[in-house]
Amino acid sequence: MQQQGVAANAVVAKDGSGDFRTVGDAVAAAPNNSATRYVIYIKAGGYFENVEVGSDKTNIMFIGDGMWKTVIKASRNVVDNSTTFRSATLAVVGTGFLARDLTVENAAGPSKHQAVALRVNADFSAFYRCSFVGYQDTLYAHSLRQFYRDCDVYGTVDFIFGDAAVVLQNCNLYARRPDPNQKNVFTAQGREDPNQNTGIAVHGGKLAAAADLIPVMANFSSYLGRPWKAYSRTVFMQTKMESLIHPKGWLEWNGTFALDTLYYAEYMNRGPGADTSARVNWPGYHVLTNASDANNFTVLNFVQGDLWLNSSSFPYTLGLS
Repeated sequence: MQQQGVAANAVVAKDGSGDFRTVGDAVAAAPNNSATRYVIYIKAGGYFENVEVGSDKTNIMFIGDGMWKTVIKASRNVVDNSTTFRSATLAVVGTGFLARDLTVENAAGPSKHQAVALRVNADFSAFYRCSFVGYQDTLYAHSLRQFYRDCDVYGTVDFIFGDAAVVLQNCNLYARRPDPNQKNVFTAQGREDPNQNTGIAVHGGKLAAAADLIPVMANFSSYLGRPWKAYSRTVFMQTKMESLIHPKGWLEWNGTFALDTLYYAEYMNRGPGADTSARVNWPGYHVLTNASDANNFTVLNFVQGDLWLNSSSFPYTLGLS
């Protein structure tokens, strides 16, 4: 904490050495509708709880002791009668939420269908050096403006999804070993209206196989995305794609649904999975060659990062690399 130059307003520690033993108790005790940053330092340990940062808990910041050291973990899932929305281990609604140096996991496993690790429907939310671990539907970027930097996301089916305006910058996205007969799909963006300024932009970073997928990679196909809703919009820019990516690149949701109305694009990606020569030929799919087209999906233009990210103290790049 000291080296990060941030003073904690509350400390969470499993062993009782802090102000609270659970993350949920610390959030409940935080001031409502705060106009200033309220910092909750969560010491290393496994916190087995579902946590909600409600709409009245504004400008909250979680700081952990490091990815995989501070872990918030639960296992709600659709098979066991949760909804996708309610399954989140950590749900964030309060505007201006920040988190760094921690892991959020849904440990339900690959057979439990939708099981969200993190759901965010909070404007001006940002995450730095965090990992989000699950199988199907790991990261629910539900709505409003979001930014992820130097984060790791693990999953199988549709594991980054929702209808936020979100940029994932310099993040590692890892496909895990799914159930037999499943395919890995990195994104399932949910834009329902062509006038919405929402979408998923992946800028920099890499797409790779997680350790459990590597030995069986030949048995499973992995795709960049599929259209959850009619105007699904997803862009990969300047990202390294490992060999797990299927040559087609993208997957249908159901027959021809949304293939004319979606917007999927790739710009200056690299690596064995980035070859666009055998990609889908849908009307809504584009290989971008012009920086001016890709610029629409930068931190500056897509989530207006110049207006709010400076106060986060997190690193970010406003434009293309």
